[in-house]
Amino acid sequence: MDLGFSAEERAFRDEVRAFIAAHLPPRRQDEFARTTSVFPEPDVNRGWHKALYDKGWAAPGWPREYGGPGWTPTQRYLFEAECARAGTPTITPMGIRMVGPVIIGFGTPEQKAFYLPRMLSGDDYWCQGYSEPGSGSDLASLKTRAVRDGDHYVINGTKIWTTHAHHANRMFALVRTDDAGRKQDGITFVLIDMDTPGITVRPIRTIGGEHEFNQVFFDDVRIPVANRVGEEGRGWTYGKYLLEFERGGGLAAARMRRELAKAEAAAAGAALSAPSCRLDDPLVQARIIEIENDIDALEMTELRVISSLQTGQNPGAISSMLKLRASEIKQAITRLGVELIGAQALVWESRRPLYDDDIAASTREIASPAVMPITSSYLNSRAHTIFGGSSEIQRDIMAKMMLGL
Repeated sequence: MDLGFSAEERAFRDEVRAFIAAHLPPRRQDEFARTTSVFPEPDVNRGWHKALYDKGWAAPGWPREYGGPGWTPTQRYLFEAECARAGTPTITPMGIRMVGPVIIGFGTPEQKAFYLPRMLSGDDYWCQGYSEPGSGSDLASLKTRAVRDGDHYVINGTKIWTTHAHHANRMFALVRTDDAGRKQDGITFVLIDMDTPGITVRPIRTIGGEHEFNQVFFDDVRIPVANRVGEEGRGWTYGKYLLEFERGGGLAAARMRRELAKAEAAAAGAALSAPSCRLDDPLVQARIIEIENDIDALEMTELRVISSLQTGQNPGAISSMLKLRASEIKQAITRLGVELIGAQALVWESRRPLYDDDIAASTREIASPAVMPITSSYLNSRAHTIFGGSSEIQRDIMAKMMLGL
């Protein structure tokens, strides 16, 4: 395997670096560095999204005919790696990376023409309506119901852990349209305008102090049948397809490498390091090297998946492996982070966002900007092995689909 880059690829890398330098203000880099939730707030990444859209780079994985850049797998890797190196805000994936491929694969021409351009431009902000109270890992048991009434569905029920529903103007959701047959049958995939009467969003604050999750209630919410993606009753198929892109459609390794470096930088000063957990301790160095090796292995698997995506394939069951390992590595990095900063991990700022100037100024005497996000990131990352399909579910999928068990 030749891991070197051609002259053309090095020129592309230089183009990406120059683009980032020209279009990403240092303030946005700093805000993202102190973001401890899974995704940054829209204000943090909106300008970056617009710059990518203007350049034609907003959807790295999309086919050219739908507005993608038509990159090779190597170009996409270089783009993602350079963005991670520079600390660019991530683009919230619910639209472009998740529901976008579903609409491309199964949507009507009208749906593609309406929704895809608005995803690319950032005019629409999406949330995901999958989990329900009692229907998380056992998603097929969902009870939110959609009853056909002429040219509309009437929806009643609730969704929970709905990331950024308080920001979103659109939701893609799985709803039950039939009780006959297996519980996986009778589920339908629909697109919902969040301004529709009857929708209520209730905030949920996480253990890390962030408001990123919500519970969403539907009371006689009427949506057009034209908002259904694909066939009625086949939503389980489309929903699983989407989850493959959610779990394996991105490149997490490059970002994790930067997070590990941030944790080390926060503890670089002797005054911050715990006596029992110093950077120069051989056992600490062994843990860092182990994490670095895990990141390298994850990156190799991600590159294989990108090659598959480039040929029009969906990620498949290997996406579960990526999600599982990325979650575990993320937790290992944040756990090491709180151990490295010692007593500084006990400093707690309940106000958000941490990049707010007033909050930063009021806590700077007891915690540096590099240290401030570490404890909250550690607490937030406890959920990484739960959301998007728990680690136990990912292992079951791998056993069934990859090992034939």
